Amino acid sequence: MKSPVVKRSIVVAGHKTSVSLEEAFWNGMKEISSLRDMTLSELVGEIDSNRQQGNLSSAIRLFVLDYFRSRAMAAESENSPSAG
Repeated sequence: MKSPVVKRSIVVAGHKTSVSLEEAFWNGMKEISSLRDMTLSELVGEIDSNRQQGNLSSAIRLFVLDYFRSRAMAAESENSPSAG
């Protein structure tokens, strides 16, 4: 059975590294980088420079999760009737 984790090489801050993520996270990263008009390498570099602990793959997963969770919450608040 094929592993759902995909390992890719990426340049982060001028250094080549490999990152293992599930395809859904790679797709999320591509969407976010496109919306921000930046390359995947630039986005990963930003995530890498802002992470407090843990490995890069975990930091990316948490970033993608937080990004889409924030979008979902913003959409939900836009669609809910205002109090008052």
